[in-house]
Amino acid sequence: MSTIASEPSTLDWAKVDLQTCPAVRVPPPGPKSNEYHRRCTRYLKGLSGQVKLFPVTFDSGKGCVLTDVDGNRYIDFSSGIYVTTLGHCHPKVSEAVAKYARRLMNAHDFTTPVKTMLLEKLAEVMPGDFGGFQFYDAGTAAVEAGMRVLRAATGRNEMLSCFNDFHGKTYGAVSLAQISSPVYGRVRMPGAHMVPRPDAYRPLWEKADGTIDTDRYIAFYDEYIQKGTTGDVAGFVLEPIQGWGGSVMPPDDFFPKLRKYCDEKNILLMADEVLTSWGRTGKWLCMEHWGVTPDVVSIGKGFGNGFPVTCVAVREPYKECFESISASSSYGGNPMACAAALASTEVIEEENLLDHALRLGQIAQTRMEKMKAEHPIIGDIRAKGCLMGIELVEDRSTKAPLKEAGVLVYQLDFCPFSGR
Repeated sequence: MSTIASEPSTLDWAKVDLQTCPAVRVPPPGPKSNEYHRRCTRYLKGLSGQVKLFPVTFDSGKGCVLTDVDGNRYIDFSSGIYVTTLGHCHPKVSEAVAKYARRLMNAHDFTTPVKTMLLEKLAEVMPGDFGGFQFYDAGTAAVEAGMRVLRAATGRNEMLSCFNDFHGKTYGAVSLAQISSPVYGRVRMPGAHMVPRPDAYRPLWEKADGTIDTDRYIAFYDEYIQKGTTGDVAGFVLEPIQGWGGSVMPPDDFFPKLRKYCDEKNILLMADEVLTSWGRTGKWLCMEHWGVTPDVVSIGKGFGNGFPVTCVAVREPYKECFESISASSSYGGNPMACAAALASTEVIEEENLLDHALRLGQIAQTRMEKMKAEHPIIGDIRAKGCLMGIELVEDRSTKAPLKEAGVLVYQLDFCPFSGR
């Protein structure tokens, strides 16, 4: 099979010198950051909470190191927003995008060699019997397309999703999550239902021995479908690990039981893996950790290492459903996007990054356990590969969130490198 040609990539290309990074030369945000941010926000509105808490202006990145316009250097623990899995500006990915930016930028959904190579690579590395794929430019577009596949495959309309999941910002995707904005009229799309999911740190139902009772959750789903829906459920859509909800990881027996239940009730299972896929947790798909193959899966973020490319993958029996859902898009599968996704996939293979992510997760979890033992405000730590969470609480017995400490995570006022 043909691949993206480039110089061999190695893990050494962007090693971090901890003697020189982090390095805060000017208390951030510095004067240049402030000036750019002032000019930018004269026009740009609707910024994320992180930017409002720490309005720095970034200039460049290499590996996991970011440099702002004032020359301050930071370790990027957020990977952009879970996207630069391989590090900022990985040479193989950058060269692949540049090649097609010079050669062919868009051909709608016509066949191109690089798209063909990417499809063949996906069929090779994906677990289970995934045999149909479509490409998009945003996670929410992939989720919406996945929902259309669920409806086309079943002839049904209703959807189940979970409290505190996040699936995107278009109406259908928002309807699968918690609506808090009046622009949607505070009304979900017809047929959208939400149910609780197991949270080992904050369980709704426990057994007598104090362990989480996953059977009770499944039983509740069955009762809710009978009494809270019209019985027209097409699919159950949920994140393998909740991102926006706080890196909430399910008990190991939950997804195998949910897969079995969905099969018994003839409901399709869709995993929204925009955040959790493509190496982040040490597997191509996070669902592999539990030996479960969903019927539909959305892939994104690290898929193109920061380039806007996402994917919907469906199992072989349902791939023809793409024919009936108007599956193509203006930018999905453009040559630059396919080159970025193919190069990223090859780098993960060449550098054995799936195993590397698992090793890093073990190292980080050991370090976080030590932190938890030393700091009472840490209520819980959790990690699956390089997807991790630290829960900050006022009191471990009440588990009340310590929101003030969470805010400080995004600021440098308390950081020893700031000189304050």
